[in-house]
Amino acid sequence: MVKIVNNPKTSKIEGVRIVPLAQISDERGSVLHMIRNEGPLCEFGEVYFSEVLPGKIKAWKRHKQMTQNFAVPLGQIKLAFYDDREHSRSKGKIETLVLGRPDNYYLVQVPPFLWYGFQGIGSTPSILANCADMVHEPEESESHDYTNPDFPFLWK
Repeated sequence: MVKIVNNPKTSKIEGVRIVPLAQISDERGSVLHMIRNEGPLCEFGEVYFSEVLPGKIKAWKRHKQMTQNFAVPLGQIKLAFYDDREHSRSKGKIETLVLGRPDNYYLVQVPPFLWYGFQGIGSTPSILANCADMVHEPEESESHDYTNPDFPFLWK
């Protein structure tokens, strides 16, 4: 039995938390931790999974109230943030992370009002798991197409 826990990471975006997650593997497969009641999640609303096909982009989105907790147990994605929050220390900054096993298995906590998007990388579909602190309400989120010129980030 092998237990992998990746090294801690820090984000340059205010409010984003990156937490290493445990992977316990043996010849039968793996147990993948995601979130514990004692960890970064204070409230529980819903869990959903977003399939991301290779090369496809799901961007840009932000929530006005919801805090999200992302992990990628299958495949790999590029996760991008753009901070345009008026009173944020990181206003104007962009950050990208690669998430996925085995080397980048992390829980990434996304605070409200932070723009984010993600792209499937590699040759297989990816699964992004989201454990949100509230049930999704369509009117509490905003979206823009990834080609919107208001976002200073080019998806490749």
